[in-house]
Parts: sequence; structure tokens; C-alpha cells
Amino acid sequence: MADSPSRRVLVVGGGITGSTLALALAQRGVHVILVELRRELGGVGHGITLQGNALKAFHSVGILDELAEHGCAFDRLRMFRADGVQIMEMPAPPMGGPGLPPTMGALRARLADILARRVAGAGVDVRTGTTVTAIDDRGHEVVATLSDGTTETVDLLVGADGIRSSVRSMIGIDTSPRSVGMGIWRVVAQRPKEMDCSGLYYGGPKYKAGYTPISDDLCYAFLLEGNLDRSFVGEHPNGKILKERGQGYGGVWGQVRDSLADDAVVNYQYIEAILVDEPWFRGRTIVIGDAAHACPPLIAQGAAMCAEDAVVLADMLTGGDGIDEVLPAFMARRLPRVKMVLDNSLLMAEWEIHPDTPGADPGRLMGQTLGALCEPA
Repeated sequence: MADSPSRRVLVVGGGITGSTLALALAQRGVHVILVELRRELGGVGHGITLQGNALKAFHSVGILDELAEHGCAFDRLRMFRADGVQIMEMPAPPMGGPGLPPTMGALRARLADILARRVAGAGVDVRTGTTVTAIDDRGHEVVATLSDGTTETVDLLVGADGIRSSVRSMIGIDTSPRSVGMGIWRVVAQRPKEMDCSGLYYGGPKYKAGYTPISDDLCYAFLLEGNLDRSFVGEHPNGKILKERGQGYGGVWGQVRDSLADDAVVNYQYIEAILVDEPWFRGRTIVIGDAAHACPPLIAQGAAMCAEDAVVLADMLTGGDGIDEVLPAFMARRLPRVKMVLDNSLLMAEWEIHPDTPGADPGRLMGQTLGALCEPA
């Protein structure tokens, strides 16, 4: 693909995965069409913890400096008992390599806005309010029918359309997401002065509580517990409910909880996971990111695995090999890494749901996982 910059790629989904891939390919001279069902790219979501390997991916497409202007970088993680007494402090491994922060907290909406602006500036053909409704893979090319009735003939179609990927279903992969048995409350709040890194709270009335600083004056806080009634799912002015459900935690997390207004907008979601362990591609159509592998947020690696997928695929597609050689090589390169993250995240979830499990040691497992991720993607 490197010798033919006029090659055409259709990317389905304008989230972190699809936008990063579209930007990386366009920067390498590939003609990219990006379709997104939402009416506009950007601007969705709460806080996000980005570890060094995610930052490395964003640095490679040139957005890290702008993201860093608004985010909060730090180099450690602290673990606490529910009452706020510190258990341990763990240095964050340099997963992005020298010169990059080990970790950064940011607003997910800010990241999405930066990506949306850079994608448009790179000349990507962005079509919002649009998705793919049919795929005709002809071996040497793909003819995609779009929801506006038009068709596009491309050399490669990439499904980056999330855990409920329609592209995954359209190409005959029937793997489905499964519930992990946890739900997560998320909220953006004022950052206490003493908060200088991420913190995790264990042993309380729920599975876990935690926070990450995301700017000079804001933080992202979360609470993990069991799956609640579906009426809680989504964003609602449920600050009072989160304050009630978050009782029993002290320290800085308790300060954040108590600072919430009763009508603060809070997001609650069921936690699900998926791993496609059969080929991620059929002919010249492939699924990547959460469409192929989505992990619980227990090790804060979801966005990192997606961003890595995007930059690795862009590198391989423009490295001189043919598409038909790249797709199996890409999956072979990525599967061991994403499976390790997913398996360890699921084990962490089991330990947090059942903390009396013999041998349970979340700190050790997290350290081992992050250490392994210091190896290049």
C-alpha cells in the first residue's frame, strides 16, 4: 500500500479507534473515507486515564502536545483501604518510552474533539449521520453500501464501530459481548488540591472506588459495584444517588463524593467484554479496537489497546506489503497483547467481585501487566 497513496480505505466508526486510524492513514497519503452514525465527531464522554502506551500512539499521530495542554500528567498510582489509609504506592512504568509521561488524565470529550479537528484537517472524507448497511467483498476490493443509499468501492474496509459492531456481524463473526458482572459509575468533579495521581480504594462496601486528575481543577471519579436496574444506565442528574451509593469510602475519594451536587450529571454503564479469537478479517474487511477486543476498565488499557491497533495497522498497511498479507500479520501481532490485557482485566474483575479468592493480589497483577506493556506494540 505504501507505493499507492491513492488507495482507498473506508473506516466505519469515528471514536478513538476509527479517528486515530483515519488520521494515521491520511498522514501517510492514503485516501480515507470515515463514516460515523452520530451527527458529529468529537465531544462525548467523561474522564479517561491514558497510560504511556496510549500516549505513544497519540504522539505518533501528532496530537499529544495539544492533549497535554489540557490534561494532567503523573507518574504513580496509589492504593488505599476504603477508609483512606494508604496500602501502597506504585510507580507507573514508562510504557510510552523515554520522553513521554507515564500516565495522563484527560477529558475524553477533549480527546475526541482534538481527533475530530485533526481528522478534518488531514483531508479525511468525513461523513456523519452515515454508516454501512451492506458489504460486498469481492476479494480484490470491497463495495460498501452506505445508509444514504450511495456505494463506495475501496481497497479495504475497517470496522472500528465498537463493542456492538455491525461490521463484525455483517462479515459473519458471531462473537458477542458478555457481562462481567459489574457496573461503573463515572463523574467529573472538582479536583482536591492533594490529588496528584490516580488512586484506587479497596475493601469497602462496593467493589472499588477510584479517581484520576484530568486537569488543573478537575478530576474523574468512579465507583464499581454490581449491575443495577437498567433505568440507571446512561447519563442522568444522579449526583445524589452516587453520593448515597459511595458511602463508606474516606480519604480524597470521600472528599470528591461529598463535593458533588445532588443534580450532578453521572454516567452509569454495565461493564462488558469481548474477544474475537477467530480471524478478525474476512477478505478485505477487518474489525479492530473494541469491535475485536474490549476489556473491562480495571487496568485502564481500553483506549490504549484501541489506539495501538490504529497506529500499528496504519504502519503495516503503508509498509510495502499487500493488504492480503497485512491483515493476518496484523492480527498475529496484536492478538497476544490484547488477550493478555483482557485476560488480566477479567481476572482483576473476578478478584474485585470475590476479594477473598486465594492468591488474589490486584496490585501485583496490575504491575505485571503494565510492565509487560513496556514492550513495543
